[in-house]
Amino acid sequence: MQCFFCSQNVKAVDYKDIETLKRFVSSQAKIIDPKHTNVCAKHQRMLSQAIKRARYIGLLPFVGPFNK
Repeated sequence: MQCFFCSQNVKAVDYKDIETLKRFVSSQAKIIDPKHTNVCAKHQRMLSQAIKRARYIGLLPFVGPFNK
């Protein structure tokens, strides 16, 4: 399988594109391993940076919901 971003011909991963970033974050708000998402190393670095920026600004949560 090919990298999602390579197949979409994406040059840079945008931290404001929350719907795309949510695909690569687990329900516990952890970044999913590239082995499971099939993202190449170049785009994984850009993806993790975008997720961290979105978290800092408040667009994505740092932790998932607490289940009781």
